[in-house]
Amino acid sequence: MPVSDAETSLDAAIVARLKRTPDGLVAAIVQEHGTGEVLMLAWMDAEALHRTLTTGRATYWSRSRQEYWVKGATSGHHQSVRRVALDCDGDALLVTVEQTGAACHTGAHNCFSDELPVSALEAR
Repeated sequence: MPVSDAETSLDAAIVARLKRTPDGLVAAIVQEHGTGEVLMLAWMDAEALHRTLTTGRATYWSRSRQEYWVKGATSGHHQSVRRVALDCDGDALLVTVEQTGAACHTGAHNCFSDELPVSALEAR
């Protein structure tokens, strides 16, 4: 279970700005520094965000394993954090990283390789 707001060391002013899902998570969009390529989407709670900001290593909450994970801890495909921004509504984070190796668990550089057809484009 994610750490409660009372247990996290994240600044209370930042915690107050986060608009989270009922299970306490906020979407973290991960972007590659330099290219701007969107690599993946992951989930953070206040504690994962605190760990990310204080260590410079991307730390997420795994919904399937119900535990924190540092990207690359087992795969070697690390994410060194260069910037973290909170969107204007407080419901998403943009994490800009230096990616080492693949970002996707499938081995692909990013997690967005399955393009879907947009029928409106055909009508133009």
